[in-house]
Amino acid sequence: MSRGALNLITSKPTDTSILFGSIATFGFSFLILILVWFRYTEVMSVLPVEIGRTRALNTAMLFLVAIEPYLFNQISFGFNIVAPLPQDIASTAYALDIGGIWAILAAFTHFLTIEEKKLLAPDLLRNYRQIRNAEIIITAIFFVSVLPLFWTEVSGTSLRYYLWAATFFVQRIRTLYSNRVPRRSRSHD
Repeated sequence: MSRGALNLITSKPTDTSILFGSIATFGFSFLILILVWFRYTEVMSVLPVEIGRTRALNTAMLFLVAIEPYLFNQISFGFNIVAPLPQDIASTAYALDIGGIWAILAAFTHFLTIEEKKLLAPDLLRNYRQIRNAEIIITAIFFVSVLPLFWTEVSGTSLRYYLWAATFFVQRIRTLYSNRVPRRSRSHD
């Protein structure tokens, strides 16, 4: 995030659209990382860190999170002043990075749902399985977005960017669904 903030500080926008566009793209990157952080802290408050796989995944996730601002900065959204990599390469690397982050979050959440470990109360297992499944869907969206089919532009914007934006709705839809299902089952009691 500091790299993105430094770019905002050092860039001298020539007009307001570049200024607001730069802030909007930084905000998108910030939103992704803050959502990851919220999920990560929730999972890690329950998951023991001493597990060997967990430690290795933590290390991998730290690396992926650390390079996210750099990779995000390589993508030109029409507002970035400097985007040295070809856009297909830059956005592919970014999609793989974010997909990797969400895959690790899904693995952490999966560890919580293993009943034999008894890390969660039995009444929370269903909710965490739904969260894990949503994280797997988000992972798949980012990984699928690297296919050349999604390099095409729709209304001047790469189709993969629309896919990435759609991931923000996956967790929201899961939340709406999980809130609806218990209400329905309680009404039958």
